[in-house]
Amino acid sequence: MIEIPKIEKEKAVIVSLNTDRISKEVVEEHITELEELALTAGAEVLHKIIQNNRSVNNASYIGKGKVEEVKLLVEEENISLIIFDDDLSPVQLRNLENSIDRKIVDRSGLILDIFATRAKTKEAKTQVELAQLQYMLPRLTRAWTHLSKQYGGIGTKGPGETQIETDRRIIGKRISLLKERLNKIEVQRSTQSSSRKNFLRIALVGYTNAGKSTLFNLLTKSDVFAEDKLFATLDSTTRQFVVKNETVLLSDTVGFIRKLPPNLIASFKSTLSEVKDADIIFHVIDFSHPYFEDHIKVVENTLKDLECDKKLQVKIFNKIDAVTDHQKIDYVRNTYENCFIISAQRGINVSSLIENLEQIINDSFIEEKIRLPLKDAKAVAQIHNLAEVISIKYDDNFAHITYRSKKENSEKIKRLLYEKK
Repeated sequence: MIEIPKIEKEKAVIVSLNTDRISKEVVEEHITELEELALTAGAEVLHKIIQNNRSVNNASYIGKGKVEEVKLLVEEENISLIIFDDDLSPVQLRNLENSIDRKIVDRSGLILDIFATRAKTKEAKTQVELAQLQYMLPRLTRAWTHLSKQYGGIGTKGPGETQIETDRRIIGKRISLLKERLNKIEVQRSTQSSSRKNFLRIALVGYTNAGKSTLFNLLTKSDVFAEDKLFATLDSTTRQFVVKNETVLLSDTVGFIRKLPPNLIASFKSTLSEVKDADIIFHVIDFSHPYFEDHIKVVENTLKDLECDKKLQVKIFNKIDAVTDHQKIDYVRNTYENCFIISAQRGINVSSLIENLEQIINDSFIEEKIRLPLKDAKAVAQIHNLAEVISIKYDDNFAHITYRSKKENSEKIKRLLYEKK
């Protein structure tokens, strides 16, 4: 019998700063989320430390006294990892490492580490590696001891270990190569997107662990991986399902989170193109979470960054089976328009969501008849590109075309024909 050795979890301390800009309760919620991230990455969190300070210390993020306190704590309890709830500058990172002599990881580094662990497809791995290298580049001035092989563990997955000895020039070349690969992927996605022009397209977005993949599986009868963990889904997945004899394309996307590294959003541009190309956004919200409204703001701000905030959005408050406060339910119904309160896990109220989707389909598509001169073959080709041509009948001088398209595409067709006159 072969004994499989147990992988010991890294002992960690997590550190946050309260500058009185937000309430103590919110700061505590942020550090609780950081703890969840650390657990997802495989750490064992032994202590949570919050320092009250009027401002961030430019040299070490937390004050000198608190640095000494953390140093004594990790030495006494043999703790190897310190995780900070905000991004640290290269100077802060270097000073903390020199003072404490332990591995220091900031929030972005931790999230990138989780993404590196969860990335399965070639595209996701490329996107994560690009984000990690861009994150590493401005930090090459320091010793990189927290990524050296003597440590291993959290914060060292992906390209970190293989790039320790490299310089800016080599990393810059690697970044250029990865960007080229992702540009090719984007072109491929664009080609796929054009072939889906006659289908209603819906993108599922939401804070991480809101239940998007569970809803996706329920609607499309799929078995996409869904887990009660942060960032269970990294790759965008698209499946068909039928509503009122109409085929709908539903895409499950990567979850959002507060303080998501900008490099990560940029490198996941091709995956998030499913959101940009969508006709409707289903914003899935973990209704059972005490700070669900903060999560809504994070997602809405991210959609704004992606320039998708003007799209038709349906808010879906998920996990109603875990909510017992009727006042909370009444509050949501009275506050948010065009919303649904469901449980994707148990199928509660999902039928009303599908009924609403039927109405959206009716409102989104139109059937039109137009007449074109036979000589205008280019216009006929343009109609084929923008719509589903149901029939074409010819007489001596004209082609009589009946087509079905999204309303926005019908408007485009009319503008094209008007410009030709």
